[in-house]
Amino acid sequence: MMGPDSLDLVFTYNDSSDSTSCQETNSWRSTLEAISRHDLRADLVSCAQALSENDLMMAHSMMEKLRQMVSVSGEPIQRLGAYLLEGLVAKLASSGSSIYKSLNRFPEPASTELLSYMNILYEVCPYLKFGYMSANGAIAEAMKEENRVHIIDFQICQGSQWVTLIQAFAARPGGPPRIRITGVDDTTSAYARGGGLSIVGNRLAKLAKQFNVPFEFNSVSVSASEVELKDLGVRPGEAPAVNFAFVLHHMPDESVSTKNHRDRLLRMVKSLSPKVVTLVEQESNTNTASFFPRFKETMDYYDAMFESIDVTLPRNHKQRINVEQHCLARDLVNIIACEGADRVERHELLGKWKARFEMAGFTSYPLSPLVNSTIKSLLRNYSDKYRLEERDGALYLGWMQRDLVASCAWR
Repeated sequence: MMGPDSLDLVFTYNDSSDSTSCQETNSWRSTLEAISRHDLRADLVSCAQALSENDLMMAHSMMEKLRQMVSVSGEPIQRLGAYLLEGLVAKLASSGSSIYKSLNRFPEPASTELLSYMNILYEVCPYLKFGYMSANGAIAEAMKEENRVHIIDFQICQGSQWVTLIQAFAARPGGPPRIRITGVDDTTSAYARGGGLSIVGNRLAKLAKQFNVPFEFNSVSVSASEVELKDLGVRPGEAPAVNFAFVLHHMPDESVSTKNHRDRLLRMVKSLSPKVVTLVEQESNTNTASFFPRFKETMDYYDAMFESIDVTLPRNHKQRINVEQHCLARDLVNIIACEGADRVERHELLGKWKARFEMAGFTSYPLSPLVNSTIKSLLRNYSDKYRLEERDGALYLGWMQRDLVASCAWR
């Protein structure tokens, strides 16, 4: 098959003013690019299948071929393919905890750089904003009659989710409630911000003071899976709201540990009798799937995500490469290459999360129509290929035909 260079030679002798020839050239280019993308996807799947069948000779051969096809600055599937290949190489070369060494092929950026990459991803894609806005809408609705509010955030990150909610409470008719936020830390966020949760607490306290909102911050500097009831500082007279935004999939379940922190946390939270519990998660099925179906699901999911990034950041944009490498690649390599307790990225479809919440005694809390309309307004700032759909009491944000993030609320 002719490559693009050969294709150029075929048409060099044609009159450049011939629009028909130009159209034919563009048509051939599009066809060859489509074939190339299809071949790369097929070869990635073939390599993963060879690994799953322990056909090491075929796997090695496919990896050598794939190295010539992938590129961190190419088309979305080429960029994704580069990181999927990293995962396949790690899967072939290692097992158990030693797989993590392969993840360090990507040099750790300085904390300020990592934070800037996170901020870029936050701005160029609506996924995090969608999750935060939908959760905040549910909390604001549930707390509209409350005077003392206690928000428990099991992964507070930089605290950016609560900026708009504090502002919304400040504008509430009759005055704002007294707000106390309990934030649970995680190592990646702590590294990115360059310090402990006091940085988040001080930032939110300054904002709350600016808007005349009574505010208090309580930090929990342990992993979310290790949180106990005593860490949450629950007080009588406060209305609790619990936020699980992009965090529960990190909790090991019954397939990993007999402690089953995923369901333990839900039972613990239910014992607080919260006014509302918000859940935001990637809509992907990788938790208990075996290697080969897990690989295909990961490729399909991240293919849509890389395509969505491509419409915003140029392919040769240095920051785009860093964003994908440091904010996305590690996760997908972990999903592909790691097993057991070392695989910390364990996503489930919303149907499974619903079953877990119901088993813990929760009932669905309908999202306000205002949440739907607010997010529709948000999406007007992005590509029209994003879609918002409401199904069975939950909101789904997708790219074209692929659901990527789901949001719902419980009580």
